[in-house]
Amino acid sequence: MSERSERAIVNGLRDLRVQLSLFNRQVAAQVELKDVDVDCFELVSREGPLSPTALARRAGLHPATMTGVLDRLERGGWVTRERDAADRRAVTVRAVRGRATELLRLYAGLGRAIEEISAGYGESDLALVADFLRRATRAGRLATDDLAANQATA
Repeated sequence: MSERSERAIVNGLRDLRVQLSLFNRQVAAQVELKDVDVDCFELVSREGPLSPTALARRAGLHPATMTGVLDRLERGGWVTRERDAADRRAVTVRAVRGRATELLRLYAGLGRAIEEISAGYGESDLALVADFLRRATRAGRLATDDLAANQATA
């Protein structure tokens, strides 16, 4: 890959990150949450149930910050915190069934726009883009984990 192509991809991903962040902030405001709250709800919905510690680690947040996020999500009826009967200190965070539908409705316009964009590409092109996005997401997750680990040891 040429340096110019690589730069174009990196710049495109940066632009997309900013735009999706701004969009996510608007979605969060519609449901009276912070954007980080929506991110955490999404993590619990997709990967949960999770302990608060595992969720904080996955989200790259300090455990004290996660407590505030979970308080807001629980107050809004987005998640429940369940205590283990055998070990009352153990807590599991679960997404409230059906709440993701409210967010999906807010993301629907973007989804339709992506469908329209995708209609202009062939199946092999879309498979290539999907593979690239999976790999880029994994690279982002690894970079996030590395930064979090470096911060913890600093």
